[in-house]
Amino acid sequence: MEKLHPGAKWLFRVRGYFGALFLLIFFSWFLFPIIGLIGFLFLGAEALVGIFLIGVFVYILLIIIIAEIYARMAYNRWFYEFTDDNLKIERGIIWKRYSNIPYERVQNVDIHRGIIARICGFSSVNIQTAGYSYAGRGMPVSEGYLPAVNIEVAERIREFLMKKISKKGRSQGL
Repeated sequence: MEKLHPGAKWLFRVRGYFGALFLLIFFSWFLFPIIGLIGFLFLGAEALVGIFLIGVFVYILLIIIIAEIYARMAYNRWFYEFTDDNLKIERGIIWKRYSNIPYERVQNVDIHRGIIARICGFSSVNIQTAGYSYAGRGMPVSEGYLPAVNIEVAERIREFLMKKISKKGRSQGL
């Protein structure tokens, strides 16, 4: 099985940072007032600014560490393989997800290069089938999503799958 482009770690890091930003907003409503109250009761009003600055520093440090761990684990656990009959995808850190996409179900292949992809030198490949699946966040994604492959490999994947599609279309006829 093949691994993703090494630049995928940056893609996963950015996802980790956005998730951490959400957690910051969520926890700031609950944790910061409690920590501030405890600091005020035990250390006095003068220490509140110091406690707040230390808390922000520790939180930013934790976010960087957690995002780095997430990026490395997600990268090391995402594999794909093109067999004679289908595309096999294996991914997941805690819950593993295995997908098999038969070539006869493939309808289109899109290559996407966002800002992070252009900086790091990779492409995202969307292999669209007759139906879409929904990600955990309710956003439609193609079943055959490869988040980061080398630019040349992405072009070869598209050519390979388009040849498979055209052979399938010719054999069915009208």
